[in-house]
Amino acid sequence: MHLRHLLFLLALSLTTSLHAAKEAPARANKPATPELAEKQADLGELRQRIDHLRKELSSNEESRDAAGDRLRESERRISSLQRELHDLAEQRNQIQARLKVLEQQSKELGSTLQQQQGQLEKLLYKHYLRGTPDSLQLMLNGNDPNQVARDLHYLSMIAHSRADLVEQVSATLERKKALATDAKERSAELADVEAEQQKRHAELQKQRQERQALYAQISEKVKNQKKTIGSLQQDEKRMSQLIDRLSKIIAAQAAQAAKAAEAARAAEAARAAEAARLAAARQKERENRPEKPVDREPTRPTVIAEAPKTRTPEAENQHLPSAGDGAFLRQRGSMRLPVRGTVSGRFGSPRDGGGTWRGLFIKAGNGSEVKAVANGRVVFADWMRGFGNLLIVDHGDAYLSIYGNNDSLLKQVGQSVRAGDTVATVGNTGGNPESGLYFELRHQGQPIDPMKWASLK
Repeated sequence: MHLRHLLFLLALSLTTSLHAAKEAPARANKPATPELAEKQADLGELRQRIDHLRKELSSNEESRDAAGDRLRESERRISSLQRELHDLAEQRNQIQARLKVLEQQSKELGSTLQQQQGQLEKLLYKHYLRGTPDSLQLMLNGNDPNQVARDLHYLSMIAHSRADLVEQVSATLERKKALATDAKERSAELADVEAEQQKRHAELQKQRQERQALYAQISEKVKNQKKTIGSLQQDEKRMSQLIDRLSKIIAAQAAQAAKAAEAARAAEAARAAEAARLAAARQKERENRPEKPVDREPTRPTVIAEAPKTRTPEAENQHLPSAGDGAFLRQRGSMRLPVRGTVSGRFGSPRDGGGTWRGLFIKAGNGSEVKAVANGRVVFADWMRGFGNLLIVDHGDAYLSIYGNNDSLLKQVGQSVRAGDTVATVGNTGGNPESGLYFELRHQGQPIDPMKWASLK
């Protein structure tokens, strides 16, 4: 009786352990959806339109011998190298994170393998001590035939458990081998990324030295041109032309989206009408019954928007946008400016050389991070005379935010951004003698005072 009880417990324990060892099925890659393909097509069309616009504006430049234009290619190249280094850094972080996951999985598999090997060792040892009873021998011993059948069943369960356990050990060893191969490949990939980073760093340093030497040669000419009213007016005219044409492109894209949304609403209305017809039929059936139908139609809560608070600005900005800021329209009076620094050249104040500021100039150290002030999509990212490396974000409802004189642009046309995302780094491109960010807000193509939206407290 003691032997039979022991055999039953051993079989039950091994079966439970084997079921617990089977886990973590492989993840299947999801195929691209039609919606994703449509979005990619829209993105390609947007980039094609804006690239055509950029080339058209460049071909219409009046004075190609402007001193600032001699810096154009150098500053474009510096921005491109900075973006590549930024992307390489993100890629490097992803590979390192993957290596950590692989290391953790390897440790977990090692622990599982140790447990499986321990179970197999105990099972083999018990079989060695007791041997493998022969079914004929059990029959000739004169024991109860029913008990013999049960003993044979328990022994069969143990034999199957042993075979499954051996299979599990083999599978675990294969997974460890696959993990080791994956880790080796990721390590090689990491080495390639780090080598590419070093190459880009060296090229960036060379480009910076060339730009510095070039700027030293033409700095006086750049300063003189920046002080002329005609130069400022031409820069502002180019900016207005760019905004007007971008607005048309954005409106065309919005019209296409609205048309698709209208078709979706029509389909939804048809489905709602069919659902209403079916509901009416069910209601009529319920009315013919003695029970009174219960109206369960939900009511929608009324959302009351809280009026934003207007705050008095200060000369120094010490705060940055964060991911929680989100939608543009909810930020009037509380918006965070995109970079820390001293706010100067305020909207409507006189500019050196004549004219007035249409935005803000925020003095900041070269290389400081420039943050997106709200959720949106990049609709322009290129060099422009008078504004250097320029980035424009569309926030919807005909609102744009503009970031100029950047050292580098880290986002490209079509990319979505969230409030608080780093979109550029501070510089003095476009012939600007002082390091800082030129920041504008526009609504329906017209500049608006950022300080009426922003809070520096």
